Amino acid sequence: MKYLRLIWRNALRNRRRSVLTVLSIALSLFLMTTLLTVVTELEKPPSSQDASLRLVTRNAVSLGEPLPMAYQKVIDQIPGVAATTQMQWFGGVYVDERNFFAQFGCEPEKISKVFPDYRIDPSQLDSFIRDRTGALAGRKLAERFGWKIGDRITLQGRIFPTDLQLTIRAIYDYEDPSALFFNQKYLDESLKGNDYEGSIGTFYIMAKSADDVPKIMDAVDAKFHNSLAQTKTETERAFQLSFVSMLGNIKTLIISVSSVIVFMILLVVANTMGMSIRERTTEIAVLKTMGFRRRLVLELLIAESLCLGLIAWLFGSVGARLLYSSIDFSKMNVIFIQGLDVTPQTLVIGLGVAILIAFTSTIVPAYRATQMTIAAALRNI
Repeated sequence: MKYLRLIWRNALRNRRRSVLTVLSIALSLFLMTTLLTVVTELEKPPSSQDASLRLVTRNAVSLGEPLPMAYQKVIDQIPGVAATTQMQWFGGVYVDERNFFAQFGCEPEKISKVFPDYRIDPSQLDSFIRDRTGALAGRKLAERFGWKIGDRITLQGRIFPTDLQLTIRAIYDYEDPSALFFNQKYLDESLKGNDYEGSIGTFYIMAKSADDVPKIMDAVDAKFHNSLAQTKTETERAFQLSFVSMLGNIKTLIISVSSVIVFMILLVVANTMGMSIRERTTEIAVLKTMGFRRRLVLELLIAESLCLGLIAWLFGSVGARLLYSSIDFSKMNVIFIQGLDVTPQTLVIGLGVAILIAFTSTIVPAYRATQMTIAAALRNI
């Protein structure tokens, strides 16, 4: 502890070099922390028990291929199924192309059965059910656009050749209240005579218990195995992550990118620390002349590097946690990620990487410098 002041002064003796070294490590840690946090958010399991009981049935060929609405009656008869609802992605535009958010056609009278974890005022839900043109909006979405109960909005069709005139009748709360639901029958009426009539994108299923989930998945797909429109049934979370899987193995990609970033910064910092220690060879000889042992000098040099690494970790990883905690991601067009919560495990990984970079970049030049004789070090220029 008595050498802390000496370590601190030596770590910052060349302030420009120290600042640039800290910034380079901090930037790499910030990028790595961000990438790891994205992976953590994508792999985060549902927080509620109800969400883990929810399944999604879609066309086995592609999500763009619809399913016959008649499938719903068959699914309702499968043991273990508590409730089902039709769900159709609309993909419309509200005012401007940049105002992207999830929009689904559904069966309002079944929404509370399939989504019991959605917190909706009973009177508002009743209004949503009774109004054919009514809409149910997430609270974050309503706050984003300033919507209130009774407001009328227009969704311009892009996938479907129709525009929907909707009235906000209810607002729901959830861990991710940023979607809009409307009556599927209203969309069906607008599409009469089109190829889309009589078909639906997906069926959402609520299982009675966790034991029923795998049984329902197998039973539903087996029912339509030999049909023209075969199905694929999976959990709601797996269904959401299937969109991400279209980009490839994200986890492997992120780990690879993080490793490359760390390795590149390690080379840069190692060169910088080696240069710094070589410039102080004469100073190291003076310390040894004053009675400082080789091991102590080595420990002091490593401690200086670790000090810079710790500062970089505070700016890079801890700074990322503070930054992302202050950002409202619901106002951004980000699918499946409504927040970046930098976990303690990610912070520990960041700290470990900072220590690894600081130690590895210093140990070799510091060891060589401390092993030189006093006479040879004093002659060194």
